[in-house]
Amino acid sequence: MAETVIAGIMRAGAYSPNHIGNDAAIFNIVAEQLRKRGCIVNIYTEEEFNSGAVNEKIILNMCREQRSIALLQEKEKAGALVINSGFGIENCTRERMTRILLGSGIPYPESLMVNTNEGIKEALVKAGMTRCWIKRGDFHAMHKEDVSYVRHPEEAQEVLQEYFLRGIKRAVINRHLEGDLIKFYGVAGTPFFFWFYPFEAGHSKYGHEAINGKARGLEFDKDYLRQICDKAAEVLDVKIYGGDCIVGADGSIQIIDFNDWPSFAPCRNEAAPYIAKCVMAAIKNFNNQ
Repeated sequence: MAETVIAGIMRAGAYSPNHIGNDAAIFNIVAEQLRKRGCIVNIYTEEEFNSGAVNEKIILNMCREQRSIALLQEKEKAGALVINSGFGIENCTRERMTRILLGSGIPYPESLMVNTNEGIKEALVKAGMTRCWIKRGDFHAMHKEDVSYVRHPEEAQEVLQEYFLRGIKRAVINRHLEGDLIKFYGVAGTPFFFWFYPFEAGHSKYGHEAINGKARGLEFDKDYLRQICDKAAEVLDVKIYGGDCIVGADGSIQIIDFNDWPSFAPCRNEAAPYIAKCVMAAIKNFNNQ
C-alpha cells in the first residue's frame, strides 16, 4: 500500500495576530496525529508554498495570504485534495461570508455592505443601527483596526473614512447585538464541538470581547448552536472551523464571525485527534474517487 504523503502548510505570522504560537501549536499536534496514523507530513511555510515548493497531492493548510489562497484553488482545480479548501478560506472573508450566511438563512446580524468612500450615516439612521461593528470586507482581519466598534453613525463615518485612507475599498457593517459572547470550535463530520465564554477565560485577539463583557449565563439551545455552526461550515465549505456568536436574552443565537481553522487554543489537545480523523476520512474518499 502506497504511503500517504501530506503537505502541511503553516499560517504566515501576519495572519495570526496575537495567536502565532497557538496557531502553530494546533497545526503541529495535528501533524503528529497524522504521523501516528502512518502518514508522512512535510511541513512548509506559506512563503515556501507560494514559491512552488509543494508538489504533494494532499495539502493540509492554515493559509490566509491572497497568493496562497489563489494557489490552493489552482491545486484543487488540478485535482489535489486541499483541507481547508482554498474556496472555503476565501468564503470566510467578511463580505463573502456575510452574503453566504444571510443567503443561506443562517442567523446573522443585520448588515450593510458598503464602499468605504461613500456616506453611510443616513443609511445607518434609516436602519436604526446606532451601535455597530465595521469590518474590512475584502479579506481576513490582520490588525485590530480591521474590526471597529462604533457608538453612533458619525463615528461610523469617521472609521469608514479611515478604512478608505488605508486602501480598504469595501466594508461590512454589522448591527451590534446585546447578549453573551460565545466562542466555538468544530470539526465537520466528527462529534467534536466545543464552546466557551472568552471574556471569562481571558481569551482575546483584539480585546473586543470586553464590549459585551461578562457573560450572564443566558440559557440557550446547545444542540441548535451546534446545528447552525455545522450548517455554516457546510455552506462556507470549511471542515475545520471556529467563530463567535451572541446569545440574546431571549435565547436566540446569531453567528457574528466564522473562521477557517482557528487556534483551538483552549481545547487543542482534545480537538487534534478529531481533526486528524476528519483529514483521514477525506483522504480515504479522495483515494476512492
